[in-house]
Amino acid sequence: MSAHRAGPDGMAPPAEGETRLWLARHGETEWSRTGRHTGRTDIPLTDRGREQAGKLGDRLRAERFVAIRSSPLSRARETLEIARPGEPYELDDDLRERDYGVAEGITTAELREEQPGWNSWTTPTQDAETIDEVGARVDGAIARARAAGDAHGGGDVLVVAHGHLLRILAARWLEQPAAFGAQLVLGTAAYSVLGSERERPALVRWNVGG
Repeated sequence: MSAHRAGPDGMAPPAEGETRLWLARHGETEWSRTGRHTGRTDIPLTDRGREQAGKLGDRLRAERFVAIRSSPLSRARETLEIARPGEPYELDDDLRERDYGVAEGITTAELREEQPGWNSWTTPTQDAETIDEVGARVDGAIARARAAGDAHGGGDVLVVAHGHLLRILAARWLEQPAAFGAQLVLGTAAYSVLGSERERPALVRWNVGG
């Protein structure tokens, strides 16, 4: 039986046996604040990022999760530990942010000075993971998160990770190409819910608090 209780917005619990994914992006870092591409560099939260994580915890206080999974990068783990203090969770390497290669630590505006029209979703970038490679990674992360929920007979599974990674994860949940994530805006410390509508994968909530 699901361990979910309806939240303050009145969202219905998952159907019997259904596993839903609640996605939470980490709070602000100095690089996210300044628009620098932040992939594998382990940047900590700012003071504002920690405040955002606390507010995320307030929004999720009424929720009960049958499993919690996180990126191993510290900005995701710290967000989770502030938002859900003392709760056990599992790390999943496939929830790490995209490897941006030579774009790491650089803003889009700076990159466009040398390459006009550069776009992280469409422009090939030296040493970077492609969008489809990230999509293949998140397919595995989705399968493991589903399995964690299914092991409890369904319910809500919280996944804490990163902006581009979670946008691509949502695209793949919806059975869309990974690049569809470019059309899904996601703010720091925002949460979203992936579920189903009449047996088809659906966005139940998106970018709440973002």
